[in-house]
Amino acid sequence: MVLPEQFCKRMKEILGTEFPEFEQSFSQEVSTSIRTNTSKYSATPLLSQVDYCSTSYFLPKRPLFTLDPFIHSGVYYVQEPSSMFLEQVINQLGLEHGIKALDLCASPGGKSTHLISLLPKDSLLVANDVIRARSQILSENMKKWGDENVIVTNNDPHDFQRLPDFFDLILVDAPCSGEGLFRRDPNAIDEWSQDNAQLCAQRQQRILADVWPTLKEGGILIYSTCTFNPAENEDNIQWLNEFADIENVPLKISANWGITTSETNGFSGYRFYPHKVAGEGLFIAVVQKGGNGKDSDKRKAKDHQLNASKAEKEFLRELLIPGEFEILKFEQSLLTIPTNHINHFNHVKSNLRIVHAGVKVGEIKQNDLIPNHDFGLSKILNRETYPEIDLTIEQALRYLKRDEISPISSNKGWNLVTYRNIPLGWVKNLGNRYNSAFPKEWRIRMSIDEFTGEKLRNEMSKFPL
Repeated sequence: MVLPEQFCKRMKEILGTEFPEFEQSFSQEVSTSIRTNTSKYSATPLLSQVDYCSTSYFLPKRPLFTLDPFIHSGVYYVQEPSSMFLEQVINQLGLEHGIKALDLCASPGGKSTHLISLLPKDSLLVANDVIRARSQILSENMKKWGDENVIVTNNDPHDFQRLPDFFDLILVDAPCSGEGLFRRDPNAIDEWSQDNAQLCAQRQQRILADVWPTLKEGGILIYSTCTFNPAENEDNIQWLNEFADIENVPLKISANWGITTSETNGFSGYRFYPHKVAGEGLFIAVVQKGGNGKDSDKRKAKDHQLNASKAEKEFLRELLIPGEFEILKFEQSLLTIPTNHINHFNHVKSNLRIVHAGVKVGEIKQNDLIPNHDFGLSKILNRETYPEIDLTIEQALRYLKRDEISPISSNKGWNLVTYRNIPLGWVKNLGNRYNSAFPKEWRIRMSIDEFTGEKLRNEMSKFPL
């Protein structure tokens, strides 16, 4: 791998005698790691962990993840190790209950799925991406993760100024020049230039300026990039300090983690170099917005047009786990929003473009609920209300491909299909055949015909869980 000459010159100035080791690290094999969804899978795999993330594991071999039903059902997320440091940030902040958080540049969803697992349970996460296609991928991954207290939006950062003083926590994992991805993605090298890196720094400043008004006084901003460029990292924190009232939020870093701390004019940054950590390049910094932190969100924005009927609410109650949910009706579909966030949902809906929110449960037709796929993967489904069919690995892959399956079941009507007791989605047993409700846009597109018998078992042996 040939690194750009100008990039190497700058990194030699930053790293000094460490540069040869840094350069050599780009020829080393990239690690593969996952982060588990403990609300769906609570066992502890016999795998080594990423030091600073309690739900993460390194894999000895990279499997063909498409063939593992668990990845399709939100049991785990394949994520680069360095970015899992988010657990330490959130845990050290000591956040109180009822947090409203924004992940501004969230697709494909690694940090968002992690963040919703780390926040207090009564929190609300708004996960956003400015590019529509990417927001759809983000929405899919959030639905698989299964949390009901999530809203996915598709908006430009400037649009969030319609929500002044709204969020307690904002994560800006900013688009960057991608220097930290050189080892994992050689295309990042081809796209790199000094001019592009400078343009990235300017774009990051615009993003920070656009989103800053939506952070409450006393709120927390987590800023990160996957680049080594100081202009996109420490310099942008200094730039923010010039026009905003911010305070440094230092983090406790174990010497065993291999993370390098940088101090610039009283502000701390944390650098992940591939010759010191098991992951890729990353920069992260945490600052607090000045002020007394009073909650200025006094809006009452109930939208009665979305209320479901009393009969629809009663019909749904027995299908949900016990909890405080508002049941709404939108375009004939019923969805649930946590009661403590209904005003926040309506306020977001009035100002931003929502891709999905809460959990879409389904549509009632002729006293029967046609369940939505999201509902089957969610954490609010009362699993005692539907019969279940546990599939073999071969059947599960056929189901995920939307091929016909013929499991043995005497239960007519809607059945929840599972793999190793983890929900995959819905089928309707018509007696002589099964109708699949698996989303067409999520289906496995690769051919799986060759993966049978010994070849499938060999691939399964690489699966992490």
